Amino acid sequence: MKENNRVAFLDWTRFVACFMVMLVHSIEPFYLGDGGTLIQTRGDAIWCTVINSALRVAIGLFVMTSSYLLVPLKYDTRTFFRKRFVRVFIPFAIWSLLYAIFMPFGKGTTDVLGALRQLVFNLNMDSGHLWFVYMLLGVYLVMPVVSPWLEKATKREEQAMLLLWAFTTLVPFFRKASEALLGTSELWGEANWNEFGTLYYISGFMGYVVLGHYFKKYVGPLTWRRTLAIALPLWVVGYAITAGWFWSRIPTSYPVKDAIDLAVDMEQSWRFCSVGVVMQVIADFLVLRKITSEGGFYRRVVLPVSKASYGMYLLHMFVLVAVFPWFNGLPTPLHMLACAATTYVISAVIALLLQRVPYIGKYLVG
Repeated sequence: MKENNRVAFLDWTRFVACFMVMLVHSIEPFYLGDGGTLIQTRGDAIWCTVINSALRVAIGLFVMTSSYLLVPLKYDTRTFFRKRFVRVFIPFAIWSLLYAIFMPFGKGTTDVLGALRQLVFNLNMDSGHLWFVYMLLGVYLVMPVVSPWLEKATKREEQAMLLLWAFTTLVPFFRKASEALLGTSELWGEANWNEFGTLYYISGFMGYVVLGHYFKKYVGPLTWRRTLAIALPLWVVGYAITAGWFWSRIPTSYPVKDAIDLAVDMEQSWRFCSVGVVMQVIADFLVLRKITSEGGFYRRVVLPVSKASYGMYLLHMFVLVAVFPWFNGLPTPLHMLACAATTYVISAVIALLLQRVPYIGKYLVG
């Protein structure tokens, strides 16, 4: 279903995925803190596991949405990059500078120059959520190379590519096995002098680009019964993997206070290109495809928020940091949900207002 050449279910997907991201970030303070891993109670551990394990799909959904809309490319390479530069890079650069300038003050430091120097080489941890944009820009750089192949590839060839990519989603667990057995996490040609192993070139987020195109070209309309028959088993198994691993890695004595390495280990199954998450992404995308309503709520709420979702993503950490203390004292799950919902609404209002700023609105929100 389309309205003004828009694909309605993709707007619904952005609308949902954007909230998922803000809920993920509202949950992080309940297992991260003091520069490391910090879980105060068993209840916090349970809620982090139960809720967050269902939310890791957000990034995959965003990439699939971009692929569904952009691939195969509708423009020549130069036009494609120019449009992405205005739509994605300029707002990203502006908000990166704003975080670097203002976030240090919130931490009681005035090392703005240090934060700005950091941007030359990488993102600042104060705006760590912007890792997504670095990744997305990398995906855009490769799209003009991948797009011609996708136009010519047969269904079987795309399936073969997706099967190879599916195997790479097991890599985080192969690394843990190799580390346990051999004392190193390096796999299949990787070494301290070579980080580009055998699976490097078919792994990562480009798999979601191919998957988005595959859905668009080859996965036709399905009934609700058929959709759920495929999606539910995929989601249940994927969720069991993501939640089961995370929970199994949490120490049993509380409070848990350890180095950040513990959180990294816990999050192995939460990696955005790991098998459990990918299974959930496919399941969620199948279900979201069925949401094609273009009624009043879609036109007045979903569509405007979808159009502003990139700007909301860029700016929401300023809002979240400010509103998180408002809900101190609430039970853990209510604190998480209230913080995310408040951040979502305020970020949407700010992004929609910024869109209306003459001349520069599109450079602020995308």
